[in-house]
Amino acid sequence: MTTGDLSSKLNRDQAQAELFDLLRIPSVSADPAYRADVRRAGEWVRAKLEGMGFTARLDETPLHPVVYAERLVDPSKPTVMIYGHYDVQPEAPAEEWKTPPFEPTVRDGRIYARGSTDDKGQAYANIKGVELLLQEGELPVNVKFFIEGEEEIGSPSIVPYLQAHKDELTADVIVISDGSRFAKDVPTITYGVRGLSYVEIHVQGANRDLHSGSYGGAAPNPINALCEIIAKLKDDQGRITIPGFYDDVIPLTDDERKMWASLPHSDQDFMNSIGVKALPGEEGFSTLERIWGRPTLDVNGIWGGYQGEGSKTVIAAKAGAKVSMRLVPGQNPEKITKLIQEYVPQIAPAGVSVEVIDHHGGQPVKFATDSQAIQAANRALHRVYGRDAAFARTGGSIPIVAAFSEILGTEVLFVDYGLNEDAPHSPNESFAQEDYFNGILTAAYLLEELGNS
Repeated sequence: MTTGDLSSKLNRDQAQAELFDLLRIPSVSADPAYRADVRRAGEWVRAKLEGMGFTARLDETPLHPVVYAERLVDPSKPTVMIYGHYDVQPEAPAEEWKTPPFEPTVRDGRIYARGSTDDKGQAYANIKGVELLLQEGELPVNVKFFIEGEEEIGSPSIVPYLQAHKDELTADVIVISDGSRFAKDVPTITYGVRGLSYVEIHVQGANRDLHSGSYGGAAPNPINALCEIIAKLKDDQGRITIPGFYDDVIPLTDDERKMWASLPHSDQDFMNSIGVKALPGEEGFSTLERIWGRPTLDVNGIWGGYQGEGSKTVIAAKAGAKVSMRLVPGQNPEKITKLIQEYVPQIAPAGVSVEVIDHHGGQPVKFATDSQAIQAANRALHRVYGRDAAFARTGGSIPIVAAFSEILGTEVLFVDYGLNEDAPHSPNESFAQEDYFNGILTAAYLLEELGNS
């Protein structure tokens, strides 16, 4: 089956209106107050797939349900499973949104809403791509959908779900669209994702908040102590100081470094895009190497003491920070978490007690770049963009990917439609209308090309 050019057959107004309906559902998986809305989003996706002729259901998990759907057209044809997630990040800080986060708005050719690019927009582009093919006749491959509601909290229920449904979830390839292309005019195939170790550091001082005049200079200050701890986690060359942190890192290959150096990247443009004047980081590595192929440690949140209007002169009894470590092939998140749990008490100043709490993690994954599925994806992207794809690794983490490889033993194919400038996880997240529509076309062509492989 080869349909030719599908662009003229795509009803863009209808595709956008449907996405808007999904974006209006505040499916924030991290906040129990939104639990009913998360379920509502899952049911919305299930109903859509059922309406397309799929056998679809909503499967319960201990937290949020999984949407599973299938359309099996011919056992002799390849089976493609399409993964995505319908849950989204919290909208906070709400005051920084120019328009309401759950009321999609178009400005300058971009759809602004929480989840517009991560991942409702990209996941729904894949759904609409399948629907576009169905308008032309039967699908060229067997298709399964696996759309979950916990990705933004580390997919804690999904490994048991995969184990319980292993036979049903068999496929020749799993397609994921949940990231960013290298640049606006550069179609991209992602062949690796970083892993993750996410912890929270708690520092305890006195048994209550203290008057800073009566106790300052004698009592331990948990906020000061936390700052000391954080400062000691990296040296002045940008290297992480946790003993053993780099022991298992698989170095970048010369071919990878040459390939990435050939991409049309500008440090100045990168700085301009985020409004900064310098790019601090690990010495000896380029910007792309730092964000794609090297491990990192970043403080994602910090708290302690009085933060209201005006002043309050206290020494806080407690302080804390949330810390994420992005990991590369060779590193194990459980080992890294244990290393930081052992290290932080060693560098904490006298007078405070510390605890490092493990939140969640994910394995780093890297795939070969010469498989038949990769070649099919390149042909599909060429039909949309008129050029071959670039190969990149992503700095982000998708914990479920390693589980797909380990439990299902299935090749994973990343074909992303978004851009870093979409600001996923940030206020004013957006998705270019053109990228959404090109994603729909790419999804349709990809199934055709996989059917021809």
